[in-house]
Amino acid sequence: MEAGTTIKRNVKFTVFIAGLALLVCGVIIPGEAQQKKRVIQLSGVVLEEDSVSGQPVPGVHIYVPKAGRGTTTNGMGFFSMPVLEGDEIVISAVGYDRQNVTVAPDWPEYQTIIVTLTQDTTFLPEVVIFPFPTEEVFKQAVLAMNIPLDNSGIDKRNFNEELLALMVKTTPMDGSQNQRYYLDQWANSATNKYQPVTNPFLNVFNWAKFFSSLKQNNGKKKK
Repeated sequence: MEAGTTIKRNVKFTVFIAGLALLVCGVIIPGEAQQKKRVIQLSGVVLEEDSVSGQPVPGVHIYVPKAGRGTTTNGMGFFSMPVLEGDEIVISAVGYDRQNVTVAPDWPEYQTIIVTLTQDTTFLPEVVIFPFPTEEVFKQAVLAMNIPLDNSGIDKRNFNEELLALMVKTTPMDGSQNQRYYLDQWANSATNKYQPVTNPFLNVFNWAKFFSSLKQNNGKKKK
C-alpha cells in the first residue's frame, strides 16, 4: 500500500512539474519572439499635398496605437521615432485626412519616408438665423408692423435730419473704426512724443469759441 501511494505521489508531482514547464514556456516563448523583432529608426517629413512648393506641416501626430508610443513633427514637418516590424503607424493632424503606414519587414535599419497630407474639407449646410423662434412668428411680426409708406415705397420719416444726426452720435464704432482710432492715437503719440504738451483749457481762443457757441444756442432757444 505504501509503495502504491508513493508512486501516485510521484506521478502527480511529475504531472505538476510538466504543466508548470509548459506554462512557463508559453509565457517566455512569445515574449522572446516579440523581442526578436527588428527595431527600425523611422524618420520622415510631412508635407501638404496641394502645396506647390511642398509646405511642411508642423504638429502632426505620428503614433502606434497598440504600443502607445509616438511623436509629433517639428516646425519643419520633420519627425523621427523607433518602430518595430509590423507596427501600424497612424499619421493624423487637425484639418487633414488621416493616413496609415505599416512597417514592412524588408525596411532597412534606418528608413526615411515622405508623407503628403490632404486637407479635409467639410461643407456645412447653409444656416439662416432669425431673431424669432420660428419663421412663421417672424412673418407675423413683419405683417403686424403696418408702416404707412408713400407712393415710392420709402417712408420719409426715416430721412429725418435730427434722427439721423442722433443715430450718428449714439451708434458705437465697429471693429474697423476701433482699429483705425487706435492706430491714429498710436501715430499721434509717436509724433508728439518729443513735443511739449499744451493744455486746451488755457487757450483763450478756445474759451472765445465756447462762449460764442453758448450765445448762438441761447438765441436759437428763444426763437
